[in-house]
Amino acid sequence: MQDTRPLLLHSDFPLVIRGKLDTLQVNLGYLCNLSCAHCHVNAGPTRTELMDEQTIEQVLALLSGAGIHTLDLTGGAPELNPRFRYLVSAARALGVRVIDRCNLTVLFEPGQEDLAEFLAAEQVEITASLPCYLEENVQEQRGKGVYQDSIRALRHLNRLGYGDELPLNLVYNPVGLALPPPQAALEADYRRELSQRFDINFSQLFTITNMPISRFGAVLLAQGQYIEYMGLLRDNFSADNLETLMCRSLVSIDWQGYVYDCDFNQMLELPVLASDRRHIADLLAEVDMEGAAVATGEHCYGCTAGQGSSCGGALDS
Repeated sequence: MQDTRPLLLHSDFPLVIRGKLDTLQVNLGYLCNLSCAHCHVNAGPTRTELMDEQTIEQVLALLSGAGIHTLDLTGGAPELNPRFRYLVSAARALGVRVIDRCNLTVLFEPGQEDLAEFLAAEQVEITASLPCYLEENVQEQRGKGVYQDSIRALRHLNRLGYGDELPLNLVYNPVGLALPPPQAALEADYRRELSQRFDINFSQLFTITNMPISRFGAVLLAQGQYIEYMGLLRDNFSADNLETLMCRSLVSIDWQGYVYDCDFNQMLELPVLASDRRHIADLLAEVDMEGAAVATGEHCYGCTAGQGSSCGGALDS
């Protein structure tokens, strides 16, 4: 697989300075039951990297002592880490808001039959990938049969109160060389189509720009479209999005416990403070990162193009 990393590390992207840390995004491992075409983590069923017990205890120690309000769990499929439920329950006992970035189909994996009920009981927020409300687009990105299982999962989550009293957010990714359409208008389309076709409710729609990293980056290089796509991101740069970038208030922890400014930097092995590879154990001693510069690269134009993009959707919404 071709790698865009050497093309992304050197950039003229504007300086970004950190604010107060309020979110810990933790990658529990690259194991996943799917192998999506747009996945910037290159996750899949054959990956074996999983966060161990010692690192999870360090995550909990940081949550209990640093005043961090949100734990954002990602992967892979974070639920496939055997310590996922322990971490969720312990974090909720600390009063921390927990977000599970769920691919929906994991609810039907062997051993996960009661996963939805567990998440509801712990009042975990679910942010679920559904890259389109049309089956053919989902199949193109995520594989055959994924759409039907996703719809089945959403209906089950609705029966448990998700999309009503419990937050259920959906994530849209565009197909091909395109920025996401306006988030509010697309959310209205999702609501209409999912309600009319399947009687499905959800809380919010997040539109997220595809990053030229890992699988999607490799596809761009293989098809000779990398320069065109980077031109699209650069041409649509909006300085208004700089103040609300997620990296100003979040740190990303990889499965080994190393610290990055965001999930994308994690995949590019671009650590915080650029030359300093810090571990979560270092944060336990000194967690104050306010005023530090964020490590940036060409991929950062993906977060600032058009309406902006983050793990919480458009930045200008």
